[in-house]
Amino acid sequence: MDEATTKPVLIVLLDGFADWETPMISAVGSDFYGISVRHAAPGGGEVTSMGGLRVTGLPDIAVQGDEVIVLCGGDGWTRPDAPDLSAMLQAAHGRGQTVAGICAGTLALGRAGLLAGRAHTSNSLDFLRQSLPDYAGAADYRDQPQAVADGGIITAPGTAPVSFAAAVLAAAGVDGQQLAQFRAMTGAEHR
Repeated sequence: MDEATTKPVLIVLLDGFADWETPMISAVGSDFYGISVRHAAPGGGEVTSMGGLRVTGLPDIAVQGDEVIVLCGGDGWTRPDAPDLSAMLQAAHGRGQTVAGICAGTLALGRAGLLAGRAHTSNSLDFLRQSLPDYAGAADYRDQPQAVADGGIITAPGTAPVSFAAAVLAAAGVDGQQLAQFRAMTGAEHR
């Protein structure tokens, strides 16, 4: 595969991002499948991961109109001062872009109203209810350990980085045979 046959991916990081949730998208997507992957942060600058990895020189979020937007989880999404990306996420999804959130990144999707009427998951139903006072999507919540994709929205608990990566790679245009290979490769240690 190459960049001409796939969609680019934009991974949004906040300070305190969860190190383990998106590296397979960026590393495997870029190296194995030729996907163009960018990282950005609200306002740009520097962020530090939960594990202490410091990332500097990040640009501000600038949606280009064709990429899959990925919200990496972390405690930053649970804080009262969490960035409100609702308008950007709604506009991107309205243009047909896939928007994905893992772990607490699902909260930004909920705040933007993008979970309503779509099958979705997160860290738990209680996590969504406690973090989003207006959350009314319990009927569409899927209590499962793997990512859920529905209507251009991908969600996953923080413990599901592999199925999340596979869903994002599929949305970026990685074909079924390559996705099967990816799943086999990443699941081999559990056999």
